[in-house]
Amino acid sequence: MKKLPIGLQTFSKIINENYIYIDKTKYALNLIEDYKYVFLSRPRRFGKSLFLDTLKNIFLGNKELFKGLGIYDKYNWEEKYPVIKIDWAGDFKTLESTKIVAKSILDRNKEILEVECNSEDIGVCFGEIIRNAYKKYQKRVVILIDEYDKPILDNMDNTTRAIENRDFLRSLYIQIKENDRYVKFAFLTGISKFSKASIFSGLNQIVDISLM
Repeated sequence: MKKLPIGLQTFSKIINENYIYIDKTKYALNLIEDYKYVFLSRPRRFGKSLFLDTLKNIFLGNKELFKGLGIYDKYNWEEKYPVIKIDWAGDFKTLESTKIVAKSILDRNKEILEVECNSEDIGVCFGEIIRNAYKKYQKRVVILIDEYDKPILDNMDNTTRAIENRDFLRSLYIQIKENDRYVKFAFLTGISKFSKASIFSGLNQIVDISLM
């Protein structure tokens, strides 16, 4: 009997360790084929992180994990892409602590992708990682952002801190628009609507699938 994947967010663990998996790969394939920038709003614990991890494994070409699933014989697994994953977890109570978390996230992506950035500015460094990953792998980059708004929402009791973090996130995320030609696909999740957060004004082609 298969086990229930309570609290699990890692696709490979669910597949390899005989947990129940509800196949959503046909929806993932539709998104990949039809859109470039996608946003999904859901409350926490609604499977957003697992879906992002599923997308990551698709773009990395981990075909063996998808045997028996809807996408298995419909996707070109030879097309593998560099993936930048931003998963907000940590202390966001000050702007400085938010920057420390962001730097740690970028350092982890640099290590995985085996690329570097020269700038000390976190936003500029993010843009360099996108471009350098494209140069190294000669493939456009996939960007996956989980809970894009967490550094803001964790400070809803302090308007000043929330605004500081919002402005910092805007300077980070603007790099996606500025490096559009190097981006294959981007998927962002969050709790608040991205339009209300006012940090994606430059990324006006993003498709909100929250109500689809």
